[in-house]
Order: sequence, then C-alpha cells, then structure tokens
Amino acid sequence: MRKIWPIHGGVHPPFHKTESTSRSIGDAGIPPQLIVSMHQHAGAPAEPIVHPGDYVYKGQIIAQALKNRISANIHAPSSGIVAAIEERTLPHPSNLAGECIVIDTDHKDEWGKTAETGKLEAIPDYKNAEPDLLMERIQQTGIVGLGGAVFPTAVKMAGARQNPIKTFIINGAECEPYITCDDMLMRERSAEIVKGIQIVQHLVKPDECLIGIEDNKPEAIKTMSEACKNVPGIEVVAIPTIYPSGDIKQLIKILTGIEIPAGTRSVNSGILGQNIGTVYSIYQAVVEGKPVVSRITTVTGNGVQHPRNFEALIGSPFAWLAEQAGGYTKMAERLIMGGPMMGFALKDDAIPIVKATNCALFISSTSLHESNSSYSDQPTMPCIRCSKCMDACPVNLLPQQMYWHIRAKDMEKAQAHHLKDCIECGCCSYVCPSHIPLVDYYRFAKAEIRDQQEAQKKADLARERHEFLLYRKEREKREREAKRAAHKAALQKKKEAAARAKAQGQTTNTDKSDDDKADAIKAAVARAQAKKLARQQQNSADKHSTSDQTSTETAKE
Repeated sequence: MRKIWPIHGGVHPPFHKTESTSRSIGDAGIPPQLIVSMHQHAGAPAEPIVHPGDYVYKGQIIAQALKNRISANIHAPSSGIVAAIEERTLPHPSNLAGECIVIDTDHKDEWGKTAETGKLEAIPDYKNAEPDLLMERIQQTGIVGLGGAVFPTAVKMAGARQNPIKTFIINGAECEPYITCDDMLMRERSAEIVKGIQIVQHLVKPDECLIGIEDNKPEAIKTMSEACKNVPGIEVVAIPTIYPSGDIKQLIKILTGIEIPAGTRSVNSGILGQNIGTVYSIYQAVVEGKPVVSRITTVTGNGVQHPRNFEALIGSPFAWLAEQAGGYTKMAERLIMGGPMMGFALKDDAIPIVKATNCALFISSTSLHESNSSYSDQPTMPCIRCSKCMDACPVNLLPQQMYWHIRAKDMEKAQAHHLKDCIECGCCSYVCPSHIPLVDYYRFAKAEIRDQQEAQKKADLARERHEFLLYRKEREKREREAKRAAHKAALQKKKEAAARAKAQGQTTNTDKSDDDKADAIKAAVARAQAKKLARQQQNSADKHSTSDQTSTETAKE
C-alpha cells in the first residue's frame, strides 16, 4: 500500500456533497443566447475572428489565441448567429466587464463539416500517433486547466515535455465543499478519463501515474480502480479527506512527500499535475475531435430546487443553470461561482459561465456562513491572537502577522512574510473566531502590490523615456556642435591650403624668373663667344689668303 504523507493544517468544513450526487449528470440544454468571454484562460485574451451577423457552427473557432503569447482558442459552444461583440459583465471577483461574443442560438446545435467550421478528424489510434500531432490537437481545441487555474494545457504540456517527468498526478481530490463535478465525471466516464491519461502518458513518458481521490468518494475510487485494473502504470490512491488536499502542491506532498519550492513549477521537480476534467477534455479533443465547448458544472445549494451536475455549454447564463435545476427556492440569497471556501460572489445571474466554472452555488446567507465565516453578517471583532489561523494554514504561513502588516499598509513586510505563497484557500478565515475575513485582506494586498509594481513599471518606463529624451537632446546638441566645428575646421583648412598654394605659386614664379635671366645671360655670353670665335677664324682665313696671294705674285715676278 502506498505511503501517504500528512500536510500541515487544513480544516474539515461541512462538505455537502450528497445533495448533488443523487442523480446522474444531466444535459443543461441550449439557452436562447450564449455569451462567450474572450478571457477564459490565464494569459492574454483571445482575438475575435468573426463579426456580428456571421453564422457560426458548433465547435467553430470564433477567437484565436494570440501568437507568441500565453493564450487559448475559443470555440462556438453551439450553432447560431453572432448577435454582437461587446463588453459584458464577467464572472470575476471584480465583477468588471470584458469583451464577449454574443451568439443567438438556432437550437440546431449543428457541427461544421470542415476543420474551419468545427469538425476535427478523430485520432482513435493515439498510442501510435506522432506526439507533435497530439500537441497540435490540444492547442487547437483550446484546452485549459479545468481545476480552476485555467492555464493553457498546450503550454503546460510543452514545458513538461522539456523536463524528465517521474510522476504524473491526476487530481481527483475535489476537496472544496459542495463541488462534485469531478466526482460524477469519475463515476460515469472513467473509461474516457483513463484514455485521456494514456494520451498524456504517451506525450511525457512518466515513470508512474497516480490518481489521487479523497476517501469520501468511494464510488469514484471503485469505478476508477476498475477502469485502471488492466492498464499498466496507473494507480488509484485514496487519500484522507481534508481541505485543501485538492491544491496541487498539497496533493503532491500527500502522494509523494515532495514539497515544491516556492516560486517554482512542479515540472521542475519532475512532477506533472492535471485535473480530472482536463484529461477528460484531452480525450474528447483527440479521440472524438471535440474542442472545449462545454464542461461538467455542479449546480447546487439550498437556493435551487434540485441540485445536480450538468454538462453545460460555455457561455450559458447562471440563471439558465438554475432553471435547469428546478428553479430558485426562497433561500436563494447569494450566488457564488465555485465553492464557499475559494469561490467568489456574483452580483447578477445573467453573467455567463466560463471554462473555469466548476460550480454554481445558489445559497442562503446563513448556510454560506456555516461553510465560511468570511461571508458572515456578524461584525468583525478584534484579533485575539489565538493562532488558530497559523495552525490551519496548509503552507505554514503566519496569517496573523500578514494581517497586521496589511492593516498598517506595510506591504513590504507582508511580502517578507511570504504573502505571495498564500494559496487563498480560506482555512484561516474559516477558523477565525473573530470573523476576520483574512483572505480578503490577502487578496487586497496582492492586488495592491500588483498595482504598485505596475505603477512602478510605468514610472520606470516614463523615467527611461525622459532620460532618453534628455540624452537625445544632448546628443543632438553635441552633433550640431561637432558639425559646426568640423565645418569651421574645413574652412580653416581650405583657407590655409589656399594660402599655401598662393605662397607656393609666388615662390615658383620668382625662381623661374631668375633661372630665365641666368639662361639668357649664358646664351648671350655663348653668342658673344661664338661671334668672337667666328671673327677670329675669319681674320685668320683672311691672313692666309693675303699671304698666298703675295707668294703667287712673287713667283710670277
């Protein structure tokens, strides 16, 4: 029998699981209008590629993931006409609006006949398929982590393939009160889940594969064990029921004894974790060729007539889900997306569900307070320093100290107490006898720190731009001065060259005149000498001639 490691802290709130597990998973049907958010995943929102008035088929890509960004494709949950692309209120703690594609459904629920309109070729022989083909399918179908983190699965798997994976953990703990979507999925679709697990095994080649399920889900443990009986390399492990064992880091500690260091990813420690709903979506994408257009959602609480799990189309309004569960009761006072511990209140039931919506909790204020004192209407009392919050914290933090620092607006000291490591599980708030909404303080502080960091980034960017502006002005000034100096130097050089040329020309002319005079004198002397020589020769010739004549005359005589 596999050893189970205990975790620090944790609580045992009323789990309220049986209310929604008495009936099988139902079909939530097609609402008249679907409101599909562009931001249903961690990272950058998808970019719409359709326009108002377009007809879309079920499964057709209506918004593409941004390239070179963490993002995911979004598909039409059903066929119909794009009525608008506009801002709508989203299921988010802030209740702010975001871009949505609004589809008026035609109730035909018609799949497209081509890859461009939604129909993808099935890959039943996934064991012999190329890993790159399977990775492309996972990316194309817009799969994200359906346990709540909604991190794009293709990105996560790509990171896992770059690291040697020793242990592949499938999270079936589902520790949050009221939520039973994974429980029912394991009970009714265990064979498909196992095939999804095998696809991931084919991609990352882990040494072992563990399915962690809390022991308050005996039917799921039995069904999954039967499905894995003849499948090598997969083991179903029953773990103690305690909240928050469903947090992936806590589940890793329980199953392996390994603590993932703060600020690091589990794949860096050789462990890959995926949610039950995520591996089921991988099966649908590969074996059936279906993108993420729906998900199993728990509709529960004393605010609806018949709590149940439904396969609901992404973009269905919460009011539509309540209607499928028999309508509201008189106790429907609050609407929570998620469970009472980590979920958040919504102000309007017209808000649509997204890929992260694992539960729609319609509940009275009294029942909500029983599950989490943070929702209590009782006044908050002063902290009595009982340290119950510290004992309950599953990540060994000091909630009381962080609370005091946040109250004092000293975010640096709150960070020094590892505020970023808080998983916001709500255990501290649950056990606080003074009804202090501790998690709300931590969420506020994290948002405040993010805002401060963003403001600091903007200030740094503005300072860098201003400094660059000053530098550019100074550089341009120096360049202008350098150009003027260069121009002056060039003119000076030109002047000096001209002066030198002029001076050289004058010297040359003077030298030439003197030489000419000397040559003329020499020539005159030479001519004079030549003339003198010629006269001398002439005189000599005359003398000889006279002498000869006298001799002749004497001879005649």
